[in-house]
Amino acid sequence: MAEKVFVTKSAAETEEVARGISSRLSAGDVLALYGDMGAGKTAFVRGLVSGLLPECVRLVHSPTFAIVNEYAGKDYSIYHFDFYRLKDEDDLYSIAFFDYLDRGGIIVTEWSELFEDILPPSGKRVRIEKTGEEERRIYVDFGD
Repeated sequence: MAEKVFVTKSAAETEEVARGISSRLSAGDVLALYGDMGAGKTAFVRGLVSGLLPECVRLVHSPTFAIVNEYAGKDYSIYHFDFYRLKDEDDLYSIAFFDYLDRGGIIVTEWSELFEDILPPSGKRVRIEKTGEEERRIYVDFGD
């Protein structure tokens, strides 16, 4: 899938886009999210989780203060990171980010632009732009 662009007009539509592409993710994948504050990154994650681990969707919230939220499924987990409050690579070590890469789950990172150089080149990328009060433009690039 070459870069694909979606336009949504509500958080529910943003979740629906994510739910639709969730089947393209599998254990071991890293999905980097990019976008300004309030762009809809957490709504996007809620859609992914509802598509992959529907039993966990009620648990999805921004991990800004926790740094990482874990959504445990029967076969694998989703690890939802928020890099916003991290300063440098030492902070990544202190939260055991690199250990999560070996756990076999799906890793989703918010504020990925802060640590672009540590993300795997094979990672998938989603950029969300706020283009109106509720409207978003979502760029999905899975590198294939």
